[in-house]
Amino acid sequence: MKHAQVKEAAAALFNDQRNPFGAFSLGSETHQAVTIPDAVRRCRWIAVDINASAFGLYFVSPSPERARLVACFDSDYPGTAVATKFISGANGEDMVRHSRLSTAPRWWADDGSAGSRQVFHSLAWAEPTTPLAPGTNGIAFPVHADRGQCGLVVFLGSEIALSDETLCEIHARSFALFASVARIRPGDTGRARSISKRELECLKLTANGNTSEEIAKLLKLSVHTANQYLTQSTQKLNAVNRNQAVAKALRLGLIE
Repeated sequence: MKHAQVKEAAAALFNDQRNPFGAFSLGSETHQAVTIPDAVRRCRWIAVDINASAFGLYFVSPSPERARLVACFDSDYPGTAVATKFISGANGEDMVRHSRLSTAPRWWADDGSAGSRQVFHSLAWAEPTTPLAPGTNGIAFPVHADRGQCGLVVFLGSEIALSDETLCEIHARSFALFASVARIRPGDTGRARSISKRELECLKLTANGNTSEEIAKLLKLSVHTANQYLTQSTQKLNAVNRNQAVAKALRLGLIE
């Protein structure tokens, strides 16, 4: 199934009066503004449907040179799972390049379980890849939204249950989930607009994997000043840390 077909399937879930997040009757919930806790809950419903034990939703960083996945949330929300730290690091670079060019799901089986590998191998429209997190089994669905945003919805687990039929449905639901998350706007739009150009530059460099020391060198600032810009932008975006601030800025299209 190609990118356009997956997007059409996601739209069809709405048009057929079916909630793409797991419920089979469409209420007002899908038409209301989605919050991150809503999205986490809905992603958990998808995980339950395929017997996954963990999940995460990631945005692709804007830089073509330093490919990186930025976590929006995972199954440990509001905390961060250990697996997410691997996925957001160097392990995710190849997946970022893939997600920019293709919507084909990618899977890995690294916990020694023959059953998981057999399940994944039976999927006609999915490709094997190196593990995003060592010692885990999982499948990653490339997803796209408006304004050229792209990312991944990842599910982990030793007993994930998928068939070719359910694979397409889960991918369509992941598309719809990512699109909903990408549409989230802060309640205080004035504060978001007040972020300065320098603060956005620091956020963008952070999204590309640069440390405070590297940001300071690139922008000819002191490390203290670079950290101050990052702290200010984190506060203005009502984020708990700079990583969440980067995810919000990507989602809102403030950095691209």
